[in-house]
Formats: sequence, structure tokens, C-alpha cells
Amino acid sequence: MPLSVPDRLTDLPYAHLLRPHTGPLRSDERYDTVHFDGGEYTDQSAAGATFLECAFTGVALSGVKLRRARFNEVWAQAGRWVGCDLSDTEWQDSAVTGGVLAGVAAHGSALRRTVLRGCKLEAVNLRGAVLRDVVFEDCLLRDVDFGEAKLTDVSFPGSTLEEVRLRGARLTGVDLRDAVRLGLPDGHQGLRGAIISSPQLLELAPQFAHALGITVKD
Repeated sequence: MPLSVPDRLTDLPYAHLLRPHTGPLRSDERYDTVHFDGGEYTDQSAAGATFLECAFTGVALSGVKLRRARFNEVWAQAGRWVGCDLSDTEWQDSAVTGGVLAGVAAHGSALRRTVLRGCKLEAVNLRGAVLRDVVFEDCLLRDVDFGEAKLTDVSFPGSTLEEVRLRGARLTGVDLRDAVRLGLPDGHQGLRGAIISSPQLLELAPQFAHALGITVKD
């Protein structure tokens, strides 16, 4: 599922159209070909806003309310999203690279054809989210909750999963083979529909045995 992600701002097809953003974020605003560069936004609200062909570089958002916001063809690099409300947001044809998402509420969100590369996700709530054609590449996912979420054609190449919860999730074509580590506290719960490698199967074998009531003794 190759998804192309530009490495540089100048590689964006709409780079020549970008104009710098000034002032605070605003709810229900439409941001079209806007460049958010190096700004800090704290406890502001952009709920219901639309970001179309926008770029974020080195932006720090803390406690920002973005509920029901839409991100279409957005490119975000080296940003920090801390304690933000991203619930019920929509992401399509977008990329987040080298970013940090910590304490983020993203339950009920929808991500389609989106790449997260070299990101750190910690204490991120994605319960009930819908992910289709999403790639977590070289990411650290720690204490990320996919409970009751629907994941279709999602992959985790080079990523480390620690305390990632999948209980109640529905997986279709979810490829975990290239993940560096599978730290799944729910064990086998939620893995139906996933693709794993033989070494990963051996790693998870004790959890499968426990779930089936099997005692293994040598």
C-alpha cells in the first residue's frame, strides 16, 4: 500500500500557493492553502474548521480544540500536539512526519489515505475511529487505544507498539508483520483480521495459550 509523502515543503504540489498564517485559530474557519509555520497555539478553538491543502511546520498546539475539523491534503512536519481535542475529525490524503501527539483525544475520528512517519504517539485515544489505507511508519505507539475502532488496510512498518489496545476493534487486512514490537496488553483480543509473521506468532503464543486455557510444560 505505497503512499507517497513529500520530504520537503517545496515538494508539495501546492507549495507555490501557500500563504503565511497570522493571528489565532478560529472555529468553523476555512483555511485554504495556508502555511502555519513555527507558531504556538494554546487553549484556542478551531472546532469545525476545514484545512485544505495546508502545511504545518514546527507548530506547537497545546489544549487546542479541533473537534469535527477536517484535514484534506494537509502536510504537518515536526509539530507537537499535546492535550488536543481531535475527536470526530476527518483526515484524508494527509501526512504527519516527525511529530509528537500526547494526551490527544481522537475518538470517533476518520483517517483515510493518511501517513504518520517518524511520529511518537503517547496516550492517544482512537476508540471508535475508522482508519482506511493508513500507514504508521517508524512510529512509537505507546498507550494508544484502538478499542471498538475499524481498521482496514492499515500497516505499521518499522513501528514499535507498546500498550496498544485493540479490544473490540474490527480489523481487515491490517499488516503487523513489519512492526518492530507488538506490545498488546489485550493479548489475542482484537487481532482477528490481522496479518502477523511466524516470529510474532511465537511471541504471542503464551497469550493465545492462556486465552484457550492451555498449560504448556516442558
